[in-house]
Amino acid sequence: MSRKGWLLFIAMSVIWGIPYLFIKIALRELDPGVVVFVRVGIAALVLLPLAAQRGALRPLQKKWYVVAALACVQIAAPFLLISFGEQHIASSLTSLLIASDPLLVALFALRLDRSERVTGLRLVGLFMGIAGVVTLLGLDVGGDEQRLLGAVLVLFAAACYALGILLVKRPTIAALPRLGVVAVMCTVSTIVVSPLALTHLPAKIPDVGVIASLLVLGVVCTALAYLIYFALIAEVGASRAAVITYVNPAVSVLLGVILLGEPLNVAIIVGFLLIIAGSWLSTSSVLASPLKYFFRTRQQQSSLDSGVGSIEEQTLNPTTKEHP
Repeated sequence: MSRKGWLLFIAMSVIWGIPYLFIKIALRELDPGVVVFVRVGIAALVLLPLAAQRGALRPLQKKWYVVAALACVQIAAPFLLISFGEQHIASSLTSLLIASDPLLVALFALRLDRSERVTGLRLVGLFMGIAGVVTLLGLDVGGDEQRLLGAVLVLFAAACYALGILLVKRPTIAALPRLGVVAVMCTVSTIVVSPLALTHLPAKIPDVGVIASLLVLGVVCTALAYLIYFALIAEVGASRAAVITYVNPAVSVLLGVILLGEPLNVAIIVGFLLIIAGSWLSTSSVLASPLKYFFRTRQQQSSLDSGVGSIEEQTLNPTTKEHP
């Protein structure tokens, strides 16, 4: 991966590791619909003037319906699902379940995108990651119906993200200016979510911590994040862009445990390791080449050893030597 790819990767790993904490804080006083509405509304207010000034909206005029559909899949739906899900589960568990995003990209690619399909060792990684999700659902969530509901909502959000990644990669979207796409997506999402938000407005002005959380969610975790994310997809591809979820959960779990006092148990650790290892195997060719090299080297060494053995045997037993 290029230096630019690594810088984008590190930035996204941190930026999308922190929203779960701020969502949890905002949900203390606000309805999930209000949280999402304010978040995407702030992002739209930041991005639209900038996109208009740079002429990034004009190329979208004939493709607005495609961008609107992407907005529903990539922003409105998953943001709502995560916010409703976090009413029932910890922010750390939310981030761990979202870490299944690369696995779902690989799963959807079996049907939707031949270039992103997984086989061999990557397929093993896919099943390993799924085992990690099952571990989290079975051992950490257990029989708690409310927590199970929250976990399922978050998994649906991860599925939306995975589908969105594959859609962003398509030429129809990839050819459009990223700034314009993100600005319109946030605007459309604001409009889509507004009916839900306007019917659940708070009775009083939220405290400073909630307001600060909404500002961070809107400006940093949405407006800035999506611009960087689209650049990352363009630089390294869809599957590898989804690999930011390797680091996101570590950031989120650390913040959740330290700042919110959320639990850290064996089920979370085991599920996290399985998901991360499975995601890495299923989306990366980094491991494949060293393994192939290792086995090829071993095979060559074995052949060489056999050859040496044969020479020695022929030297010690000249009668076995073949003659023309």
